Amino acid sequence: MSDLSVFVDRYTGDSEKARAEFEVRRGIPYGPEPSETLDFFPAGSRNAPLMVFVHGGYWQELSKDESSFPAPGLVGAGAAFAALDYGLAPDYRLDEIVAQVRRALHWLLEHAVELGVDPDRVHLSGSSAGAHLVLMALLDDWRPGGRHPADAFAGAVLLSGVYDLEPVRHTYVNRPLGLDAAAAARLSPIHRLPARLPALVVARGVAETEEFGRQHDDLVRAVGPRAAAVRGIVAADRNHFDLPFDLSDPASELGAAVFAQVGL
Repeated sequence: MSDLSVFVDRYTGDSEKARAEFEVRRGIPYGPEPSETLDFFPAGSRNAPLMVFVHGGYWQELSKDESSFPAPGLVGAGAAFAALDYGLAPDYRLDEIVAQVRRALHWLLEHAVELGVDPDRVHLSGSSAGAHLVLMALLDDWRPGGRHPADAFAGAVLLSGVYDLEPVRHTYVNRPLGLDAAAAARLSPIHRLPARLPALVVARGVAETEEFGRQHDDLVRAVGPRAAAVRGIVAADRNHFDLPFDLSDPASELGAAVFAQVGL
């Protein structure tokens, strides 16, 4: 696997190119904190599906500015696209980060029509820590737009996610997070799955650590009886950092599954 900086450089470069070549509304506020903004790429027609992307970075790195790279493939196929920003640890606790992402999703549902989006075709996606935040948004302890999350969101794509935080608590990643056992349990979505979930694509690269592989396998098994549909993917020739590039590439196994789920 190449150095992480190679992938971050590509995230950055491809995102800058996307914003230069496609119409985008940058820095739309969805909440009161300075970090609570999103970038929105409208579709070419109204009543379009929307794909929301939540970035990774172990809840302490990256931003929406490196997260526009999936936009061209999705917008070109007829979908709108949104990249979310949220506050990072240690300035924000993980509970606050979860709340911010939920606030962003609620804002997008409430403003879907004026954005040209079909409110019944809002799809979520996230990579690594972003997949964790997306799954936390599918739990049934909140009601986005007054609806159960399984009804509010048409589907979700979870890439190389962290769904059980107890192992994280014993690594260097926890230094800025400061999770104790109770917080790790409360914020581990695999232990709090609702009875109903929307259609899911759960993917990882074949070249991932054993722990990411375990968490992927455990989640696919756990969501099987709960989700409207589940597609589990182990992508050949992909790792933790380059898998997200397939999100908007219909020629890839992941991209084909995403386009089928969104209806593109």
